Amino acid sequence: MNDTSLKGYKGRAKEVLQSLGGRVWANVVLQTDRGDFEGVILPRSETADGDHIVLKLKSGYNIGIRSDRIQKIVETGYKEAIYKIPEKEFPRSPEKPNVTLLGTGGTIASRLDYRTGAVIPAFTPGELYGAVPELADICNLETIKLFGVFSENMGPMQWITLSEEIGRQIEKGASGIVIGHGTDTMHHTSAILSFMVQNSPVPIVMVGSQRSSDRPSSDAAFNLRCASYTAGHSDIAETMVCMFGPTSDEYNLLHRGTRVRKMHSSYRSTFRTIGDVPIAMVTPDHVIPIKTDYKRRRNDCNVDVKAVFEEMVAIVYYYPNMRPDIIESLIDNGYKGIVIAGTGLGHVNKPLYPALKKARDKGIAVFMTVQTLWGYVQMYVYDTGRDMMELGVIPAENMLPEVAYVKLGWILAQTTDPAKVREMMLAPIAGEITEREPFDGYLILQGGIPEVEKFIGQYHR
Repeated sequence: MNDTSLKGYKGRAKEVLQSLGGRVWANVVLQTDRGDFEGVILPRSETADGDHIVLKLKSGYNIGIRSDRIQKIVETGYKEAIYKIPEKEFPRSPEKPNVTLLGTGGTIASRLDYRTGAVIPAFTPGELYGAVPELADICNLETIKLFGVFSENMGPMQWITLSEEIGRQIEKGASGIVIGHGTDTMHHTSAILSFMVQNSPVPIVMVGSQRSSDRPSSDAAFNLRCASYTAGHSDIAETMVCMFGPTSDEYNLLHRGTRVRKMHSSYRSTFRTIGDVPIAMVTPDHVIPIKTDYKRRRNDCNVDVKAVFEEMVAIVYYYPNMRPDIIESLIDNGYKGIVIAGTGLGHVNKPLYPALKKARDKGIAVFMTVQTLWGYVQMYVYDTGRDMMELGVIPAENMLPEVAYVKLGWILAQTTDPAKVREMMLAPIAGEITEREPFDGYLILQGGIPEVEKFIGQYHR
């Protein structure tokens, strides 16, 4: 058997396939010492181990089977798969709104490259129509690929480029903007866009997927449909994140860009509004507002874009026994702003006090947030907080740490005057500071508690 039929396999797995007559893309029954498994033998990534054979089951899920457990391979059919999303011309209609999708690298629709194991995104209107044909019922779609980066590589350069392109598309008359983005730092980008792009007349909707399109449990298509409907038809003219509400595809939630955070590494419903409630629920054909105090869509093309950012800003997560050299290193390296995620009501230990005083004397802006995420900084309650305020640390109300970080970078690119920086940081722009948290703005369903289990059982049996 030649190597072309054993794509990516090596080591013991390759030897077993060769000796038992297995080949990639064959429908097989693998007889093992733990029972039989039926499915299609898939290629392996070039960087994968040499011990497992990968099978796609009829359910659509993939499993890896150790090659030394396989006793016999029975081939029942063969058809080489070409994993390419079909491309079709996107149908357009003058009755539908014109939505622009800006791509940054997220896998909102994709195929799997079995050579590397990587997910390759579909992006042109034709590819997206081939992957999610329901989009044609929602809007006329235009796409612009700005970057092709993982979300951890998004930063000031990308934020500035993205903000400027949003402004151009709005001025050209787009009915709404959708931004495809990786989920890991989506809440950072949604926050900075809320400051860089203000007074938008149309919705600006960030969307991604927790599970890529090649997986049966993918949330990509539903998220994209909900985001496109929001951009084209909703009257909510703010920067929002549109992702799963519950764990199933019943509806998405629209989260305000400055109050949202990714809260779970793998749940499809990972995004949560913190210290507030979401703006709305959305499905692919309607929006149900939850809040009423949002900015409304306008019939103009005017938008305020101020795409600037000072990169010498840091965020520090306080931990017990933190040493002052952490803060001193930032001072010595020329940082102009520091955001601290403090404990409790906004506290750090006393050994940091001399470093904080040094930061104040150097004119470095230092703001305090809370690592609890929910709740307000309250530095008047204990001596610790009062001492730190005397050292120049400014409480940042109930801004989330990441939001305070990007807002401070945005402000310091415009002014370094301490009084002006303080004034701008504490003046709400896009809901990043609220007067109070609603009674239902803090909700964690702790599993195992009888009343919680009863509540969940009423809705998900």
